[in-house]
Amino acid sequence: MLNETTISIGDFLIPIAASLAIGLVLALVHMFKNTYSKSFVATLAILPAIVCVVIMAVNGNIGAGVAVAGAFSLVRFRSAPGTAKEIAALFLAMTAGLLTGMGYILYAAIFALIAGAVIMIYQALGFGGVKDSELRKNLRITIPEDLDYTGVFDEVFEKYTTSHKLISSKTSNMGSIFKLSYDVTLKSAEIEKEFIDKIRCRNGNLEISISALMQHEAAEL
Repeated sequence: MLNETTISIGDFLIPIAASLAIGLVLALVHMFKNTYSKSFVATLAILPAIVCVVIMAVNGNIGAGVAVAGAFSLVRFRSAPGTAKEIAALFLAMTAGLLTGMGYILYAAIFALIAGAVIMIYQALGFGGVKDSELRKNLRITIPEDLDYTGVFDEVFEKYTTSHKLISSKTSNMGSIFKLSYDVTLKSAEIEKEFIDKIRCRNGNLEISISALMQHEAAEL
């Protein structure tokens, strides 16, 4: 590790090489059955090496604590809000970099392998996934202003869905129409068109849209 005296090139390069290898493994783990961007994966792969160099450079110095806090605060400076999964991946990569920078290369490798294996198992098993997620839809219905939407679609919902919930309602076009948003779970995928047709008969054949429900995985810390 780096200190106030001298250090050989080998002692400097070995932790960095280990950090890059661990970062590559963590990036591949993040790519497993997951949506990702090229820039985020590349950042995840190199982040352990960056943190490693920072820790080696301040080892034995009172500024080490400040450096660690600064390294972890990098999460706050991403260009876009990250999901809980992305933030966890960043913390995982930085933790591995901290361990290699402190000289615990073997522990860093073991930690990365265990954490990576657990993440891949959770992904493969769909751990934490919503039941019937493929049947959950976001339904948007436009209705005329003179239509009382309270209960007007209940009969259709009871026939074609296992659950339904009104999420929001708002006026549009100078108050001449209402736009309703529902969270619904269809009984089967095959009845989607029939379901929409039944709603059209009740909303005056105005605009209807149905789309996959976006699962918000939590937001920024």
